[in-house]
Formats: sequence, structure tokens, C-alpha cells
Amino acid sequence: MNPVAEKRLKACAPQAVINHAYKTRKPAHRATFSLLEQSMSERTKISSLGTCCNKTFNNDPFSYPSSKTEQQRIGVPSSPVYSGLRLASTVCVAMLCRLLINTARRFAYPFAPVLSRGLGVSLSAVTLIISAYQMTGILGLIFAPLGDRWGYRMMLLTGLGVLSAGMLIGGLFPFYVTVFFGLFLAGLGKSIFDPALQAHIGKQISFSKRGMFIGIIEMSWAGSSLLGIPCIGLIIAHFGWRAPFYVLGAIGFLAMVTLGVLMVSDQPKPRSVGKHLHIYRNLLHLVRMQTARGAIGFVFCISAANDNLFVIYGAWLEQSFGLSIVALSMATTVIGVAELSGEALTATIADRFGPLKMITIGVILTAFSYLALPAFGLTLPLALIALFFVFIALEFSIVCSISLVTELLPDARATMMSGYLAAGSLGRVIGALMGGPIWMTGGIVAVGCVSAAITGVGLIFLRKGLSGWKPAETEQPSKAVTDF
Repeated sequence: MNPVAEKRLKACAPQAVINHAYKTRKPAHRATFSLLEQSMSERTKISSLGTCCNKTFNNDPFSYPSSKTEQQRIGVPSSPVYSGLRLASTVCVAMLCRLLINTARRFAYPFAPVLSRGLGVSLSAVTLIISAYQMTGILGLIFAPLGDRWGYRMMLLTGLGVLSAGMLIGGLFPFYVTVFFGLFLAGLGKSIFDPALQAHIGKQISFSKRGMFIGIIEMSWAGSSLLGIPCIGLIIAHFGWRAPFYVLGAIGFLAMVTLGVLMVSDQPKPRSVGKHLHIYRNLLHLVRMQTARGAIGFVFCISAANDNLFVIYGAWLEQSFGLSIVALSMATTVIGVAELSGEALTATIADRFGPLKMITIGVILTAFSYLALPAFGLTLPLALIALFFVFIALEFSIVCSISLVTELLPDARATMMSGYLAAGSLGRVIGALMGGPIWMTGGIVAVGCVSAAITGVGLIFLRKGLSGWKPAETEQPSKAVTDF
């Protein structure tokens, strides 16, 4: 090897390339590579490897392994896979997919009377379907961790496919059992899709910019109440109660095809599969990790606290101010605007000041907003202002926490997110069961105080669990993030 090539190899070749060449090339050259291996002090990143090493090895017998299979075999990391335009397109389509899924997930709440009349069953039978929604979040613990083994793209497409199939089943067969099964599949599709999407963002986007992307994606939650549900109402008014099932199912399959074309395959590399824990050990790992326990306890508490209020806020406004159904729908719009504002706020400032600090501030504001509900409940405008502050602070805290949680278990992000979302679903079930009795016992004063106390406990869980934790990214994020 000539001295120039040896010097350039020493500057840029990673250990994996030297080992590969040492083991497979002529014995006469091995002494050179042994010397390089001892003297090399640091390795360059893959961004410089592609330009430097290719030039170095073009005219040298020790050629750089150019095939993707060979690079994976010796442990060379892959290059960034997204261009700026493709990343932007993928994020936009993913947000629209989330809008579709959240609309399918939420439209049964306001239109439960319409569904009960169309199916010829009681309203309580439809609320049973809604209750089954919450259980699908817990089932995400079984399905979502598969993304850590099979790739997040596959689970995203699976979630959309399951949701679309459920919607079409509900529309084609207008019977209670089939509609129950169809809406259950829709909830299951969301439980598969959401952790995979958040884990994919965590893998592709650097931690310093992740809050912005999570905030953009989560705007679809508010969009479902501001845009999706009103559109469903128009469809029902013009075409009947079965029409939304057909529309959501057809759009779901179209979204699945579009997302499949835009997203690159992210199946784990052969060299890293062995690092992933077994699926059931992954779940056990969540219990053993202090950071994971803190995040799970946090989301359980704030979800229980919020549903403790959410299930009775309509009764509070109706009883205190005599609101009609139309007026109550306007109150729901206020909540949707608050959620959208919280998500936009996350996308704007969370990365600048750090997600943990922003979560702490958001949770404290949420607790004080709960306590302020009785004092602000003297007039309707003040009550709506109080609800607005509750939900903007809560949504800001939750979306910031999602950005943070994607980094707690980098080798099993989908497992971590499924545990996080399942804990949130369980917290909402407990909160919904608590809200009615607490309201009947002590009114809005008791509800506000209990929600504030549970929120405070959640903050303690988070701060104690993440004490001393620092983010440590283990994978190279997409270079296209710099285009934003």
C-alpha cells in the first residue's frame, strides 16, 4: 500500500472495514492493517465515510465493500434514507393518516344516539362499544412491540389495514355485533399505528428536533374534533349513518398505499436484531427500568385526572348554565382549539427549552387550572376559559412527554411507546369510573381538587423516574432533518 493511501485510510476507515480487510485479504498486507488498527484513535461518521473511503479504495486492492449486504454483514451503518422533500411528504401523509385514525376513533362519541337508532339498540349498548375502545390501548402491548422486530413501516401499514377493514365491515354489515367488531378493529388499528409512528419519528429525527415533529403529528388529534367529526356529521346528514364507515374505510386503504410508497423500509439490520430483547422480556424490561416506570406512572396519573373531569364537564356546564346540545358542541370546539394550541406550542418551543422542563411547567399549570375551575365557574365565559387552560396545558404536557419517551428505550421504541399508551388508556378507564361518583359527592370542587392532586402525583413519578437521566441517541438520525 502506498503511503498516501495508508494515511487516508488511517484518517477515515472504521474499525469494521479494517477487520474485514484484515481477515479476507492477503497475508502480506495484514501487518499494515495491524499497524493501522493500533494507531487509529477515532472513527469517522458514516457521512464522511461515503465520500472519503470510496476515493481511497478505488485504486487499491483493499476495496471498500460497496454492496449493502456486505456493509450490513461487517457492521457498517447505512446512509441517511430520507431526502428533505421526501421527509416533508412523509410527515404530512402521516399526519393525515393520524387525522383519519383519530376521526374513526372519536366519531362514535358525539354520534352515539344516531348509531343507536340505526342499529335499533339502546344508547347504553353503544356506550359499551365506546368502552371497548379503551381496552384496545392495552392490547397495543401485544402488537406494537413487533415493530421493534419487523420494522415500524410494516406495523404502520398493518394498523391502517386493520382500521380500514374494520370500517368496511361496519358499513357492509349493519348489525350490532359486526359494528361492535368493526369499531373494535378501528381502535386496535390505532393502537398498532400510533406507537409505530412515534417510534419511527424517534428513530429518524434527532432528539434536538423531535419535539417539533411530534407536535406537528399530534395536531391530528385536535384536527379530528375541529375538522374530522364535523365532516362525519355532514356525511351522516346527507347519506345516512352507514356512509362514514365506507368513507373512512376507503380513505384508509388509499392512505395505506400512499404511506407505503413514501416510507422507506426500516427493517432492523441483521447485526442489530440480536440486540433487541425478546418481545415478552421487553415488556418486563419496562417494569424494571426506573425511567420507564416514571413515564408510565406519569401518563397513567395525568390521564386519570383528565378523564375524571372529561366525563362530567358536560353535566357541569349543562347544570350550571342550562346549555343545550348545540351549545355543548361549541364547548367541545373550545377544547379542540385548546388541544391544537397545545400541540402547536410544543412544535414551537419544546426543543428550544428541553422537553422535561416544558413538561414540568405544563403539568404545574394543568394542576392549577383544575383548582381554578370552581372559581371560574361563576359565568359561562369564565368556565370556558378555565377549560381552555386545562386542555392547552394538558395537551402541551402530553405531547412534550411523547417526544421525551421516544428516547427512553432506543433499542425498543415501539415497546416503550405501547407501554406508555397502554398506561394512558388504563388511566382514562380509571378516571372515567371515578368521575361520576366524585361529581355526585362533591360537585366541581371535588372533581377539580382530585384531578389536581392526581396530576401532582404524576409529576412526582416523572421527576423521580428521570432523575439523572440524559438522552443518548444510539442511531444516526435522518440528515434531511436539517432541511427544516
